[in-house]
Amino acid sequence: MLVFIIRRSLQSVVVLLVMSLLVFVGVFAVGNPIDILINPQADQIDRERAIAALGLDKPLWAQYLTFLRGALGGDLGKSFVHSTSALGLILERMPATMELALAAMLIAIVLGIPLGLWAGLKPDGIAGRSIMAGSILGFSLPTFWVGLMLIMVFSVMLGWLPSNGRGPTVQLFGMIPVSFLSVEGWRHLIMPATNLALFNLALLIRLTRAGAHEALLQDYVKFARAKGLTNTRVIGVHVLRNILIPIVTVIGLQFGALIGFAIVTESVFAWPGMGKLLIDSIGVLDRPVIVAYLLVIVTIFILINLLVDVLYSALDPRVRLSENKG
Repeated sequence: MLVFIIRRSLQSVVVLLVMSLLVFVGVFAVGNPIDILINPQADQIDRERAIAALGLDKPLWAQYLTFLRGALGGDLGKSFVHSTSALGLILERMPATMELALAAMLIAIVLGIPLGLWAGLKPDGIAGRSIMAGSILGFSLPTFWVGLMLIMVFSVMLGWLPSNGRGPTVQLFGMIPVSFLSVEGWRHLIMPATNLALFNLALLIRLTRAGAHEALLQDYVKFARAKGLTNTRVIGVHVLRNILIPIVTVIGLQFGALIGFAIVTESVFAWPGMGKLLIDSIGVLDRPVIVAYLLVIVTIFILINLLVDVLYSALDPRVRLSENKG
């Protein structure tokens, strides 16, 4: 275990360095932030003063080395637009994105696994076929279109739910603002969480269905039935437990994807999370915020993957993390 964690940590450092370099080069190639941040009517002296204040008068390699020196001390730079810590802005928006991603994943798990299990146990029934048809829609419908339709139906036509924003928040542990602790917060959360959950709901349905269908054909299930075990015990112990390993892996990886790619949902519902901040920062080429966002997301992915590997070994004792080459 210790060897695995050390190796994964060294790999993570390399990944973070490569990502930061790619983002620096990419933003530099897209355009000059000064053209957006400075008033077009400013004279040359004002432009040069602003360029020097932002550190953009240095060559790209020098800017990157300056960033690395700051990153080693936990400083990922100062936002060009907000004149405050880029990492601080990310962490300020992180609770909103994490809450949205957790709610979306909870919806996908609570609905996806039972529905997929049902479709796998009754593949030829009307319910099983309907569930699989619905999962195809979950894969096919664009996220932004589904979000707009949800707003049209439940906000505009029915007036049941608010169309944007996070609503009132309550301090969890006295420091983390969350919406789910109030009824009004849930009213703001339910639509964007459902919209974000659709793809993962469809994915878990199909994955669970395929695993259950395959498990029912295995000898250990046939032997359990031959021993006279109840159908509930066969499904709960012998079928569900054996298909949980790939499901847990996918849930972990997709949770990271939910956090990193909730941008569309946050934009459609004006949810004040990290994705919305990234879109706004890209619009003004706020390089420190863009770099800080991507590095935070990469770090989250790394931690989630490590947790998934540990859970994988707990579910399947045959797996030995110290021998894992991934």
